[in-house]
Amino acid sequence: MTDVQTADEVLLARVQAAPETGRAIPDAATGELLGYAPEHAVADVDTAVARTKAAQLSWEERGHESRGALLLVAADAVEANAEALARLLSREQGKPLNGPNARFEVDACVTWLREAATAVLEPQTIVDDGADYAELTYRALGVVAAIGPWNWPILVAIWQIAPSLRMGNTVVIKPSEYTPLSVLALVDILNEVLPADVLVPVVSGDREVGARLASHPGIAKVMFTGSTATGRKVVEASAANLARLTLELGGNDAGIVLPDADPAAIAEGLFWGAFINTGQTCAALKRLYVHESIYEAVIDALAKVAGQMPMGHGLDEGNVLGPLQNEKQFHIVKRLVDDAIARGGRVIVGGEPAPELGANFFRTTIIADLTDGVPLVDEEQFGPVLPVIRYTDVEDAIASANRLDTGLGGSVWSSDRAAARAVAARLRAGTVWINSHGTVHPKVPFGGVKSSGYGLEFGVEGLKSVAEPRIVNG
Repeated sequence: MTDVQTADEVLLARVQAAPETGRAIPDAATGELLGYAPEHAVADVDTAVARTKAAQLSWEERGHESRGALLLVAADAVEANAEALARLLSREQGKPLNGPNARFEVDACVTWLREAATAVLEPQTIVDDGADYAELTYRALGVVAAIGPWNWPILVAIWQIAPSLRMGNTVVIKPSEYTPLSVLALVDILNEVLPADVLVPVVSGDREVGARLASHPGIAKVMFTGSTATGRKVVEASAANLARLTLELGGNDAGIVLPDADPAAIAEGLFWGAFINTGQTCAALKRLYVHESIYEAVIDALAKVAGQMPMGHGLDEGNVLGPLQNEKQFHIVKRLVDDAIARGGRVIVGGEPAPELGANFFRTTIIADLTDGVPLVDEEQFGPVLPVIRYTDVEDAIASANRLDTGLGGSVWSSDRAAARAVAARLRAGTVWINSHGTVHPKVPFGGVKSSGYGLEFGVEGLKSVAEPRIVNG
């Protein structure tokens, strides 16, 4: 056993429950036992909210400078534990260490923590004309409920935790029941630095726990990242106490390749736009519209890139693609692919499971010659599959991209930036990228429209979203 493996196991031992009281969590790639997650009940939610509520005022009274300084120390602590945390994340979630995966995710946690700690949110003078004066300021809301997903479990946790703490809120965090251990490890590292009860986790596979957290009268804000269906339930649960909401929900992002694009130049960007984290990303490229004049050239270039990307166990340093995180998601992907093939889709690469790698592995798949209305095009696949659709008129491609009730992201690919911007301006999505897809920056606001959610995260706008605006007149 190497020193890194020892650190990984030590980190796991710090947060897991005893076998007789915990819930078994498997290694996503092998199915072997990874560890035991503690299980909490509704009463534990009440206790967690009470603890964080009691700690909130003193945390807020520390002021921005003190809170920011502690978050910078917390970022250093995460960085010091980066390799052990990445290995635990890789085993639990399935994503490989290398590529835009586990190590990338831990590094991004450090980056976002530091940005939240140092971002400047100045009071804004609204009116100052000699006769009247009005100033807009922001203060803490209270207790924030952070409910996270299984695909980017620790990074999304930081997206929720860091701005909330910076603005003087305290946080109760509930990770996904599929990936609780890596989030608990992250929280354990943060809590070595933070004051007691500023950040408290609750973990359970019981949906009643999440529902109680969203509906709890002591919660001032709910931040939820997950499916649109669950997001609607969060809205309903939070209505009684009028908790503010930030919802980052499902996406079915469209990319449009214009006829002047260079297939070879854009192929790798297209690939990672679609297959980052083995396609398990809300804002991944999930349907690609390509002009007929370069349709086959783009498909060939994509297939060439796909053939160079090894898939397998995440702890193998050579792999950059991993398994579907759980059996339920595996069967969703398989159903959509089987249906697309039955409807005449042309399999360019993949198209089937990879059982020799493990139970939840599905080969990198590109399927051409599909049309709008096919479930693989219309439904979010959330896996290593990309449908490619031919178009003749860019007006039709824009209409196709906009026709679904999702609007997290979109992209336009072209050698002419002005032409790409003109198309981008007509896409209904929270973010539209040009010649890339799914990249995020800690200073650039991110959020969806339509059924992909509402509210902004990141940067100064992200700080405002977890704060209470206040106008001072006179």
